[in-house]
Amino acid sequence: MHGLHLTADLYQCQGSPSLMLQADAIAQLCRAEVEKAGLTCMADKWVTFPGSSGSPGGVTGTVLLAESHLAIHTWPETGSVTVDVYVCNFSANNSSKAYALMDAVLAAYQPARVMRQQIQRGDIQK
Repeated sequence: MHGLHLTADLYQCQGSPSLMLQADAIAQLCRAEVEKAGLTCMADKWVTFPGSSGSPGGVTGTVLLAESHLAIHTWPETGSVTVDVYVCNFSANNSSKAYALMDAVLAAYQPARVMRQQIQRGDIQK
């Protein structure tokens, strides 16, 4: 369970509105960027939530990777997105691929402000 977990909270996103509202557009972005990063997509699942109070609903989805996962949650009413990239580093160090994937997703959303965190998960020695 040794790996790298990256998170990002994106605010005031200026990217294509389809990346906030359309599960198919987000899925296409994620699949393409996973492949470009050299990671392995095993499956993905996306859900579009109903809107409320006149605002459209957001999208939540996950790409299951052979190396672990990518998850995205959108809040179109505030222009916010959260992104998680977690990669296992058990048989190979996938950290550079995780950074590349996160950077590509962030570039697509074009946030005005980003809060990023990273966590080293597990201890391979134990």
